[in-house]
Amino acid sequence: MRAKVGALTRLNGSHRQGADSRKLSRQLDSYNREAIGGLVVPDATRMWSRRGPKFSPGAPRTGPDTMGKAAAHVRSRCLPRISLVAGVSPSLQPFRKPPLKLSAALPAWSIAAPALAWSLLAASYFGLGQLLGAFFTVLLVLGLFAGVLAAVFHAEVVAHRVGEPYGTLVLAIAVTAIEVALIVSLMIAGGPETTGLARDTVFAAVMIILNGMVGLCLLAGGRKHGEQTFGLYGVSAALATLTAISVLTMVLPNYTTTTAGPVYSNSQLAFIAIVSLVLYGTFVLVQTVRHRDYFLPEAAANEEVHAAPPTARMAATSAALLFACLVSVVLLAKSLSPTVEAAVAAAGAPKALVGIIIAAVVLLPESIAAYQAARANRLQTSLNLALGSALASIGLTIPAVAIVSLVTGWTLSLGIDIKSTVLLVLSIIVATLSLGTGRTTVMQGTVHLVIFAVYLFTTIVP
Repeated sequence: MRAKVGALTRLNGSHRQGADSRKLSRQLDSYNREAIGGLVVPDATRMWSRRGPKFSPGAPRTGPDTMGKAAAHVRSRCLPRISLVAGVSPSLQPFRKPPLKLSAALPAWSIAAPALAWSLLAASYFGLGQLLGAFFTVLLVLGLFAGVLAAVFHAEVVAHRVGEPYGTLVLAIAVTAIEVALIVSLMIAGGPETTGLARDTVFAAVMIILNGMVGLCLLAGGRKHGEQTFGLYGVSAALATLTAISVLTMVLPNYTTTTAGPVYSNSQLAFIAIVSLVLYGTFVLVQTVRHRDYFLPEAAANEEVHAAPPTARMAATSAALLFACLVSVVLLAKSLSPTVEAAVAAAGAPKALVGIIIAAVVLLPESIAAYQAARANRLQTSLNLALGSALASIGLTIPAVAIVSLVTGWTLSLGIDIKSTVLLVLSIIVATLSLGTGRTTVMQGTVHLVIFAVYLFTTIVP
């Protein structure tokens, strides 16, 4: 191939006519296709016009040897950037903008944000909020969003260190584990009156993820990139697991006869808890070991793959700060829940809206990370986050609250009502259809967001 380029450079300055320019263009075009399997080097043949050589900045436009210098410039500036798919020298790099580079140290704001959140929690614990009143509530909200943004940043650092799909799995399991701990603590503190808390929280999380988060990601990504693609096998596996585990935990309890619904008997509850763990554990095994390639983003669309990963020390620091951020987000959401409840009651809205608001706040880190991935044309990563979060929310929450129910003897209500069942089944069917082709546009995102709007509206106006 180098010999061919050398032959092309022998077209010297005496060949400056339009026909010779087009001949050189065609020869370069032929070489580019042979070199990289049909992919033409950008701007390699567009440097010439019908009027003769018209070169890029930095190359001579006139002179007795313009064509010879032009060919030399093509060889020195274009060929070293041919993609590695041609099997050319490993030093050659493809045409793309430089990948995102992480600095040697974490930015100061990513460390200050969790410190601010925990300072506000400490101030709230010692009663400072009663002195400052509404101003302290504003500070809590600011601390909450600062913790969310810092959590997203540290999750991206950890994800870049461990690689996909482990990075998305880390964030999903971390958020869900803290959410489970919050639900269990509220159930223990609230007693038998909180029998439906786990059901309401899990259903709200599934609807927020399956319609709100997925819809927003599809709409944002489709609006910026037109059409986006993803791995069909991984998404299909996630949807199949989500459908089975959702119906078994939230729909089937309404139709069992051993105990009148919407509850399971003790033996049924233990069996469903084991089934939930088996389904989620198998999915994680498939995602991380057996068929990991199903969940990997396309390298061509994921520029972060080409960036140098952070150091082990930076990743460990980010992991610790990620945990601190997530715990602070959950605790701040819990601290703000009385204010939210009072605002909802003052507006005359149903109390179920409080659970939706808290679930949305807890899911903010995952939602922002998924949205950013979709905007960056990494829809596979975005769907890994969304569907993985929904699976973790059910697969970890139901077994945990089942253990609490069996140990304490409290009745655990898991079955949802008819209206919620219709919305859940509709969401699963639409998700199966919209994500069943491997390609999405703004149409699919709009449908999901409309269903989410209907869910919110019928919650406020039953």
